[in-house]
Amino acid sequence: MRIGIDGHNLAIPKGTGVATYGSSLATILTGQGHQIEGVFGLDPGTDPQMTETQFFDQFGHGRQEKKTKKRVKRSVMWNHRALALTQVPLTDRVDKRDFVHRWPDFSSVWTAPLMFEIARARFMYLRRFTTITMPNPPAVMHWTYPVPVRMAGSRNIYTLHDLVPLKFPHMTLDDKAYYARLIRGCIAHGDHILTVSEASRRDIVDMFDIADDKITNTYQSSPLPADVAASSTEEDCAIVERIFGLPPKGFYLFFGAQDPKKNVARIIDGYLLSDSKRPLVVITSRNWGMDGTMGALGADGTIYGRKPDRPVIILQYLPRDMLFRLVRAARAVLFPSIYEGFGLPALEAIQLGTPVIASNAASLPEVVGDAGLQVDPYSTDAIADAIRRIDHDQALHDRLSAAAPAQAAKFTDAHFFQSLRTVYDKLGLP
Repeated sequence: MRIGIDGHNLAIPKGTGVATYGSSLATILTGQGHQIEGVFGLDPGTDPQMTETQFFDQFGHGRQEKKTKKRVKRSVMWNHRALALTQVPLTDRVDKRDFVHRWPDFSSVWTAPLMFEIARARFMYLRRFTTITMPNPPAVMHWTYPVPVRMAGSRNIYTLHDLVPLKFPHMTLDDKAYYARLIRGCIAHGDHILTVSEASRRDIVDMFDIADDKITNTYQSSPLPADVAASSTEEDCAIVERIFGLPPKGFYLFFGAQDPKKNVARIIDGYLLSDSKRPLVVITSRNWGMDGTMGALGADGTIYGRKPDRPVIILQYLPRDMLFRLVRAARAVLFPSIYEGFGLPALEAIQLGTPVIASNAASLPEVVGDAGLQVDPYSTDAIADAIRRIDHDQALHDRLSAAAPAQAAKFTDAHFFQSLRTVYDKLGLP
């Protein structure tokens, strides 16, 4: 079967959890013999000889065509017109090896300049989804994120990962009225809705008028980079010690965006209260533009204006394989988020046998199970106590680590695909 997957988040250079979802989805479906086609909103230019170069210039830099108000306004005025996709040639002229972590094995790639920006403007002002067209469209079009776009001639499936802007309006800068309309639009225009946890499924069913059989929780998977999958704990600990000077299983790790729901401020305060002598490593890059997400942690490593008596190491974005080596070498991953639709960092930790200190809220109990400690994300004392327990109780640490493989086995590629296959069967697809 030919299946389209949007590249809305894949085109962000430093990645997102949704980009990982899209890449995993494409990889799994390709492995099952399906033909996967990428659908993007990047501008390939007007010179046929430069189409591939122009496309990957923007893909590599995360740079969209200059968003002129005039162009978007003109497209909104011609709102009855569908946007036609054009094909991007895939040749050896452009070296794509740097993109391997976020470039699935697409059989073909299609794009329409400013597609997502134009669609957003049309939906904002005209409250209409934008239709896109292509010759001989795929049987299925997977939209990995709520976008006001539909593919003509395909079964359109939308993945709604969570409803954070509506459940925690103070934690995002989204236009909440627009977002609510968008979710209703995805439900109305979609042939089916996917989500990634029972917690998210409950939220969507509770907040929106959707038939129970039109929404499916598939969970998700997160394939390990090939180098990491072929490595061992000992090898990765040695690499991390040589490069970062961090002792094997001798540090705590947080990785994620600068996002209020990630709870970084309480993580840092809990770490300080725990009196652990093991360092804390904070890896973060994407800034969601809201103040206070990092609490008292300064860019220079100071906390509350002073240098702590134990190191807090701040790292920026790392390549995926190096990040996973750090995860495997850590004593525990700290991930007591206030809310997660799924919680990929928790899954990625237990896949590598590293215990997690996780939130007892939303989806994280589903993901972590017995492979971590679950705490009240609003309680700094609870976070501190969990760190102390893992810090001082080696038997507890080892028990959590031993429980990780069985828990991680619930979120394999095979389980993900079987859930997708059930949805395809429900839609009468081959």
